[in-house]
Amino acid sequence: MTLSPTRRQIGLPFQIHEENIRTATAVAFVKQLRRQLGRPLIVVWDRWQVHRSAAKQMATSRTKSIEFEWLPAYAPELNPVEPRWSHAKYSQLANFVPDDTPQLKRSVRSALKKQSREHTLKRSFFKSARLKLEPALSPRSRQ
Repeated sequence: MTLSPTRRQIGLPFQIHEENIRTATAVAFVKQLRRQLGRPLIVVWDRWQVHRSAAKQMATSRTKSIEFEWLPAYAPELNPVEPRWSHAKYSQLANFVPDDTPQLKRSVRSALKKQSREHTLKRSFFKSARLKLEPALSPRSRQ
């Protein structure tokens, strides 16, 4: 999920993979997101080993304009991505039985794209994690 600090816009970028996610996949995704957004990133990740390895790899390769912050260990309730997946699995895809892997991929992609058009739903992901979406203070208003 992306959150613009000034305009408070929420984006829901994603990729679907048929294989387990590895460090290189996570690194490529963050770098692609950085290029796509065209601005510095602060990535907030849980402490999954792949995320820790990817952050370490990007730090040692001196990838520019990407910082990392970490969610507390064993605190999925603080991660706004968790309610996103729950909503997709238990609401949009509840009782769905695909005929094959391509049909599953199409349905998951469709469910996740639909979420990106529902602004109230996107805000609810942050609200359920008890994360406030407050406007960033301009340098003048902090003084």
